[in-house]
Amino acid sequence: MLRRAFISFAVFCGALAAADHQPLVTAVDSIGLTVSDLDRSVEFYSKVLSFEKVSETEVDGPEYEHLEGVFGLRMRTARMRLGNEFIELTEFLAPLGRPALAETKANDRWFQHIAIVTSDMGRAYNWLRENKVQHASSGPQRLPDWNKYAAGIQAFYFRDPDGHFLEILAFPPDKGNSKWHEAQGIADHDRLFLGIDHTAIVISDTDASLRFYRDVLGLQVAGEGENYGPEQEHLNNVFGARLRITSLRAAAGPGVEFLEYLAPHDGRPYPPDEKANDLIHWQTRFLGTDVTEAALELQKFRSAFVSTGVVERSIIVRDPDGHAVQVTQQ
Repeated sequence: MLRRAFISFAVFCGALAAADHQPLVTAVDSIGLTVSDLDRSVEFYSKVLSFEKVSETEVDGPEYEHLEGVFGLRMRTARMRLGNEFIELTEFLAPLGRPALAETKANDRWFQHIAIVTSDMGRAYNWLRENKVQHASSGPQRLPDWNKYAAGIQAFYFRDPDGHFLEILAFPPDKGNSKWHEAQGIADHDRLFLGIDHTAIVISDTDASLRFYRDVLGLQVAGEGENYGPEQEHLNNVFGARLRITSLRAAAGPGVEFLEYLAPHDGRPYPPDEKANDLIHWQTRFLGTDVTEAALELQKFRSAFVSTGVVERSIIVRDPDGHAVQVTQQ
């Protein structure tokens, strides 16, 4: 979740250093996830969460094999919009990847979610209950008043049909991006789900992730804080959860939020052999102005490349914890 927070002197200095060169990325274009049945997932995201399908494609061939690192692939992808933000749902018709891990916990480092902003938490939660979604939190949680930078934020974790974590999020008037509070027309007053505020990823080391996302890609730190207590434990369904949270943003699109678990320390590492056709797979797509330059800078950083090079004006690499990141030239 986005928490406005005091930016420490060290983070501020890092941001100044990153500002010395032009950012490699200018926007978060979309957040992608692999699904087992595209039609079922499109129906879920459309009917339950009010996303609109804007396109669907089916591709195969060597260029996509070299981009995604999956030989012999054929995949269907639906691009879906909520407000001004996009997700991409991909079903691999071939080859089939591994099924979802039912025992995934919110502190495992392959954890990723999208945070969907709602205009009314009570009504949204009741709607999700009517549609029999699987709880990942015990119920909606209101973050406590002592937590200055998150006080009054309401949140709830649940899962989609393939077990991917999702979050609904409601901001009080003094929190969150101003666009969530601005009236965009009479029809918007009745909208229950407004858009995507950010995607959150579990990481092992905030400083290492800052070097990748801030210093190399060029995102800017928007805030940081520390969350703990019974509300956070019940939100994440992790007993004793204490998190260092850092929010970053590109010039446009949803934010990227780091969740570093200071406690407990039993979160499992990202599977080293994970591939794009596995059902735990998420992929964040950034837009950049020069993908060749991005590839060179990421090579200097010694990023793990998924793609064999620049393919279809894109590259895919792994961040320090294994999360897939795609950079596509605008």
